[in-house]
Amino acid sequence: MSTIPLTKRGAELLKEELHRLKHVERPAVIISISEARAQGDLSENAEYDAAKEKQGFIEGRIQELEGKLSAAQIIDPASLDVSGRIVFGATVDLEDLEDGTKFTYQIVGDDEADIASNKISISSPIARALISKEEGDVVAVQAPGGNREVEILAVRYI
Repeated sequence: MSTIPLTKRGAELLKEELHRLKHVERPAVIISISEARAQGDLSENAEYDAAKEKQGFIEGRIQELEGKLSAAQIIDPASLDVSGRIVFGATVDLEDLEDGTKFTYQIVGDDEADIASNKISISSPIARALISKEEGDVVAVQAPGGNREVEILAVRYI
């Protein structure tokens, strides 16, 4: 199995979710199943069916998280000697040269990506175009609205 890059914060979030599933959700669904069984006929018991379905989802998610965490390569860009280059985990301030719009992205793993939080996946076209570039570089990026040129204003390693 190949490694999965994660930021320190991304790994913490996955560990928190795993802990919640194992120690809160799993015991709660077991109690729900027990209560539904106590009601009698399981063939027509909607609560039992719903609880069993939820249990299946929880167990599947636990396995998925354990697999990701076991294959995780946790990367802290602040501890790397990258000489100002954009790497995984870096936060980048950009300016669109066409319309002057400024925006900030952090390059994260696929599981951490959330455009609403300005976190883009390492496998996204924008991140791939930015990797190894430096402050002051002008980069052509392929965006959903077409090709754009952006200038790298700043690179931070948080």
